[in-house]
Amino acid sequence: MIKLPSGIDINNLIDDLRRFSWEAAETLLFYSKILRDSDYKSNILENGNIEDPVTSADLKVNEIIIQRINEKYEDIDWDLLSEENVKQGASENYFNNTDWIWVLDPLDGTKDFIQGTGNYAMHLALNYKRKPFLGIVLIPEKDELWISNGENVWCENRNGSIVKPLTYKSKNLSEMILVTSKNHRNQTLRNLIKKINFKEVKIMGSIGCKIASIVRGESDIYICLSMPGKSSPKDWDFAAPAAILKGAGGAITNIDNQELSYFRPSFEQGGIIVASNNHSGHHKICFEIKQIIKQYNLYPLTA
Repeated sequence: MIKLPSGIDINNLIDDLRRFSWEAAETLLFYSKILRDSDYKSNILENGNIEDPVTSADLKVNEIIIQRINEKYEDIDWDLLSEENVKQGASENYFNNTDWIWVLDPLDGTKDFIQGTGNYAMHLALNYKRKPFLGIVLIPEKDELWISNGENVWCENRNGSIVKPLTYKSKNLSEMILVTSKNHRNQTLRNLIKKINFKEVKIMGSIGCKIASIVRGESDIYICLSMPGKSSPKDWDFAAPAAILKGAGGAITNIDNQELSYFRPSFEQGGIIVASNNHSGHHKICFEIKQIIKQYNLYPLTA
């Protein structure tokens, strides 16, 4: 059994994270309203890069979460990895002696946030020995706070109502509903989706929103495919959603059914990643997808 750092009570920690998260939700909804009410979306763009945008909302939520954790737990021996700090060149040595590292994405799905789809989330995970232990996925537009405390997973709304994940039935690939990216689908992934012939394909931004869709029972599987040499998702995209999905009885691995590895020097999660709602059948899902890729020579597999 994993023990939290000395002096940390899991229930008190979850209470604090709950407060921090709803404060972040207020900030994200505030900026979302500005975007809806304004014709000048560039006003909140901080880096001027529409392909990899950083908004005032990203930076403000980043500041809130880091400040709240540091204020409340200033004496605890853990580090914090944040997408925005890395982008700003403030990525310190995250390979210190500590076993505990927070992994934060203050705004996952920034393009969708700017486009006003509502499919954006905040991710916060606490990793132990480079594996997600607990996770928070906040989806402000749905008033959803998904929490994994290392043992259980549930969803709360702001008034405290709780919803638990659904229990899943085993399905064949062709019976599954796929949830896939809105802004990050390449032609190889499109070809793979066509060959598998899923029952239904849902388009959605934010990995956190996609994983929540699986845990709610609205979809069954998510496939992330990054081409060699091209941009890939990062640790902060997957850590918190992985904690939620695994705690709910699902699985998230690479195409070879190997668990994701965190804190590489580039923080990249490249290649093909498969997330499904069925832990016991996940290895079969990965195998079948890999066979289809081999059959049609869709992607340069290593084995």
